Amino acid sequence: MDLIFADHFSRNEPGVFAPLRDALLTRGDYYMHLADLKSYLKADQRLGELYADSAGWSRKAILNVAGSGKFSSDRTIAEYATDIWTAKACPVS
Repeated sequence: MDLIFADHFSRNEPGVFAPLRDALLTRGDYYMHLADLKSYLKADQRLGELYADSAGWSRKAILNVAGSGKFSSDRTIAEYATDIWTAKACPVS
């Protein structure tokens, strides 16, 4: 954030991120963008450590993919269509 607010990424447009700084740090961060920043950074650190362990990373990646089958977006959309929207199937010819 310090780099953003110091115009590091906007050298040709100094101050372009001033409204962002104002929204986050002066006006109370209404949408709570920074509320979990500390825990996010800790998780990011753990992620980096895990990624450095290629065997551990591979194991977790494989288990993640193997366990994700029941979370299919197609299935979820079909359930929403039936259970929530009560939409009927439309055959495609």
